[in-house]
Amino acid sequence: MAPLKGKLYQRLLLFAIFLPISGVLSFSELFFVKEPHDVTAMRKEAVILDCQARGEAPIDVRWLRNGARLVENERVYLLSNSSLFISEVESRRGDKSDEGCYQCLAQNKYGTILSQKAQLTIASMSSFALQPTPVVVTEGSVARFSCKISAHPPPIITWEFNRVTLPLSTDRITVLPSGVLQIQGVQRADAGHYRCIATNIASRRRSIEATLTVTPAPGPVLPQRPRIIAGPQNISVSLHQSAILECLATGNPRPLISWSRADSKSIDVYNTKVLGNGNLIITDIKPQHGGVYMCRATTPGTRNYTVASANVTVLAPPSFVEWPESLTRPRAGTARFVCQADGAPAPQITWFKNGEKVHSNGRIKMYHSKLVINQIILEDDAIYQCQAENALGSVLSMARLVVVMSEDRPSAPRNIRADTVSSSAILLAWERPQYNSDKVIAYSVHYMKAEGLNNEEYQVVIGNDTTRYIIDDLEPARNYTFYVVAYMPMGASRMSDHVFQHTLEDVPLRAPEISLTSRSPTDIQVSWQPLPMKLSRGRVSNYRLCYRTSSESAVSQIELPGEKTQHLLENLQPDTIYLLRLVAATSVGWGEQSAWTSHRTPKASGAQVPLAPELYLEPLNCTTISARWHLTPRNSASVRGYRLFYHEESQPESAPLQLQASAHKHTIEGLDPRKKYHVKLLAYSSVGDGYQADQTISTPGCVSVRDRLVPPPPPPHNVQARSNGSSAVFLHWGRPAFTSSHAVNYTVRCNPVGLQNASLVLYLQTGEQRLLVRDLEPNTKYEFAVRLHIDQLSSPWSPVVYHSTFPEAPTLPPSNIKVTLIEEDTALVSWKLPDEPNVAVTHYTILYASRNAWIAGKWQVLQREGSITMALLENLSPGQVYLVKVSASNDMGDGPFSNVVELAVRADLSTGHDSGLSRGSTQSTGFSDGFYHLDQKSMTGISVGVCIALSCIIICAFIIICRGKNRKLSAVKTYREGESTSAAAAMQAGPEGEVQNAEVAVPMMSRGHFIDAKGGTSLIINSNGPVQSTSDKKKKWSFFRSEGKQDRIIVQNKRNGSLSYLPGATVLTYEEELSPNHSTTLHNLLGRPGDAEGSSNSEGSHETGDSGRFSHDETELTNSGPNSRPPSLTEEDGGDLDCGGAPGEPSELLGGSPADLRLKESVEAGCSRQSGLSV
Repeated sequence: MAPLKGKLYQRLLLFAIFLPISGVLSFSELFFVKEPHDVTAMRKEAVILDCQARGEAPIDVRWLRNGARLVENERVYLLSNSSLFISEVESRRGDKSDEGCYQCLAQNKYGTILSQKAQLTIASMSSFALQPTPVVVTEGSVARFSCKISAHPPPIITWEFNRVTLPLSTDRITVLPSGVLQIQGVQRADAGHYRCIATNIASRRRSIEATLTVTPAPGPVLPQRPRIIAGPQNISVSLHQSAILECLATGNPRPLISWSRADSKSIDVYNTKVLGNGNLIITDIKPQHGGVYMCRATTPGTRNYTVASANVTVLAPPSFVEWPESLTRPRAGTARFVCQADGAPAPQITWFKNGEKVHSNGRIKMYHSKLVINQIILEDDAIYQCQAENALGSVLSMARLVVVMSEDRPSAPRNIRADTVSSSAILLAWERPQYNSDKVIAYSVHYMKAEGLNNEEYQVVIGNDTTRYIIDDLEPARNYTFYVVAYMPMGASRMSDHVFQHTLEDVPLRAPEISLTSRSPTDIQVSWQPLPMKLSRGRVSNYRLCYRTSSESAVSQIELPGEKTQHLLENLQPDTIYLLRLVAATSVGWGEQSAWTSHRTPKASGAQVPLAPELYLEPLNCTTISARWHLTPRNSASVRGYRLFYHEESQPESAPLQLQASAHKHTIEGLDPRKKYHVKLLAYSSVGDGYQADQTISTPGCVSVRDRLVPPPPPPHNVQARSNGSSAVFLHWGRPAFTSSHAVNYTVRCNPVGLQNASLVLYLQTGEQRLLVRDLEPNTKYEFAVRLHIDQLSSPWSPVVYHSTFPEAPTLPPSNIKVTLIEEDTALVSWKLPDEPNVAVTHYTILYASRNAWIAGKWQVLQREGSITMALLENLSPGQVYLVKVSASNDMGDGPFSNVVELAVRADLSTGHDSGLSRGSTQSTGFSDGFYHLDQKSMTGISVGVCIALSCIIICAFIIICRGKNRKLSAVKTYREGESTSAAAAMQAGPEGEVQNAEVAVPMMSRGHFIDAKGGTSLIINSNGPVQSTSDKKKKWSFFRSEGKQDRIIVQNKRNGSLSYLPGATVLTYEEELSPNHSTTLHNLLGRPGDAEGSSNSEGSHETGDSGRFSHDETELTNSGPNSRPPSLTEEDGGDLDCGGAPGEPSELLGGSPADLRLKESVEAGCSRQSGLSV
């Protein structure tokens, strides 16, 4: 019989071991590949919320909004990939608004899971909560304006001075992103009206105007101590955001601003910078940045200073420290899921079963971070999710419970009975199951407290050779519930009926802790806290208070009812030491008496001394006590400090601790566990010691290794992580200090923070104290823990270490780029993150340029931090079409630019340049909400215009070809003096500016083309301008030649840049036309030799000269001279024209052939003769 029983126990053990393993292996996963994320949208904008689940098909996906099932309609419906599409976001009140919290719910035959929550918010902007107010300051001091507005997304705050954008080119003016304007060293020119402008994608609001009045400074400027007029404020900042601490001070001389931390830690120099003249900005804030920051304004060269401080609280979304694991349990068994999460504020844990919230009942209990399911039934087979949520967000983790069923299970045990044996023991008895009782191999006894919620259930397994068991670790005077389950090799029976029984009362385990204070020299106030149930072991019916003086042996005693918690002893002797103790009793009898506690009554004196403080003691652990106190409001004496006494019971009193008057708490360390201590506190003044407060407290016991049945080895220590790229992290740790000859192995646990699917946790084995974890996701925060294994024992997991992999450079441009004209010369460009997972963006680059500047390759450049997704384009020129594109970058590199978005700026109608768009017109074909597009009417007009232009070109070409048949080749022609004189006089009659701008009035000379010397071709440049060599011409343009009967020449006038026809001059004409690559504008022909290429830089931006391709590493800046002028494009210029050429290069001879020299001499001779005639 014994061998058979041993085999049965072995089978049960193997079955218990196999169940959890088989459950993990057989778990058919259902998890999300994509989940929805928070999104901010404008009204009437289309929105897509992603949701893709993977698992065993078929998978049904539904959506919830604010916890209720979402009903689809023509405007809101599911896409083929299960994502939710909203064609036009509505912002109406009530249920018709699309704002809210969205979740998708995926279901297959194994269960249902919920996605993370996504908040859909409609962009908005409220009225100003704080408006700037008028300020009157003296010249040379500081001025400050502030405004505050609530908006989503957060707005960009700018300022206007006298309704003109405030220039920030001077160091005197500082604008904080929080909406504060600071002006240092105020000047008379600063007087005027100021207002702030708040802009986001939803709206643009202006505050009321506030006037800055500047008064003259007094004659002799007297020294002034530093004074902080705007100090830092307590703020709470979310993880990875920026914190702004303002510090504005005044004084004479101007004070110096410095920052420090109250905890004496150094300030992070990598994430911290000073803005303006003392404001502190902490970027990419992390938990270690939290604390108290102090701003100190100091007069230079002195010790005069003033300090202001503020607390920075770092808020963090929830992240899992321990997540539930999938389990396989037999029917009638018990399942325990554990889930722990960190965050600031502390997250709240909620459990879901197949997408529905779990509620406690008789079988299912939730306490702390655990979910316990007792007496498992078939309906408990489901997917369970743990949700950790705080104000910053929520995370979900899931696990599955697989319930194993078997046939021929025994029936439940019968006739269960419970009898009380003592105050801590109950006898439980039952009968064997009616069916299959011969197959029972063990019984499981389950018991728990019957009163209260979330009580933990205990279980004891006994053999099948008995049907009775004494549970002897119960608490006195408690009600308990019991049931029994029978086990066989293939499963468990149903649970038996429940039976309730209570334990007997017992005498109190110990006396209450007492607190003693005196209100006068002749009384002692005795107070105590009721004993907890574990110590009272029943209902306390009476208290006995005993007291005597230290010099007498006679003891006085008073019996008090069990409901009282204080008593006043009166008519005592002043300045006398009294000994007191208290004992409690139940219906069974009196408990153990406490040791004597001493207390000295105050002296009978007319001097007013401090009254006794109200003292509170609390054990922090088995060796530490926290003492807190405060003075009563009736205390009117001046306190100079405190004296704190403490000693172990039955030990002499030690010397007191001297504490400052500002102290209100103290930690007493180095105590012994399970000991009672007496603590005494008094306040003293210049008159003497005040009344004392006495209290007793006991330290709890420590859990030592001796208390454990099998002590595990200590975990590895000093675990450190270091990124080794975007997909690998290097770990190393220290071996704990213990001696063993056995080999030590380690298990490394790795998973992304906030992982939902526990089966995706990575476990790696190694025999060394280092490991390179590969194949990780870029820009993902991982958590690592290490445990060691030795001699079939495993240590606990080490403390979790968090580390993030490096990001990869963005591979996609920013998405959803929009450009909106919000003022006549100002546009707002907005965008969203690149549509790729785990992308990290440290800054954005915005390029914009007008069409003419784009052709010249000159882009204006703006850069914004990675947390900002908006920018203002200011000082735009009217009547221009601007091109805008955006790219994302991080520390690993730059991403590609987006497609170009066009924006048309309305022309200023007062100049008459835009006759098609009237100022009061509401119908426009060229503009719509600030965006440029072409409608049907515009396209029709353009098509007709193109057809007419093509017809004219064909007719002109036909005429030129016909006339070209009679053209003769000629080398030198002389104009008649009368004819050329009238032409030259007509060209020189107007002023210089009119000649330069009247390009269309000057006929192009097909034979006398002169091109820019920058093209690298062989040129001859004489005193009248450059002459091109015949080698740079192409014959394919010969059909554009004109008749050769009239020869002309273009002469550059260095004085006024005009064009002259010179009669009698000798020139050279050519048969072939210029190559289109060498074509040039009239402006290049008529420009001064000294003119140079250039462009003026706009404020806050710079230009590039790389034909529209911007490089983050180097940017060309072109500065214009006083006579510079941008090249203009005419109809003769080709689309591939190099606009970077300078028409006015110094004259030099580039061609060196003898024929060229002779040609140059003949031209110069003709010019000199003409010069003589003119004189």
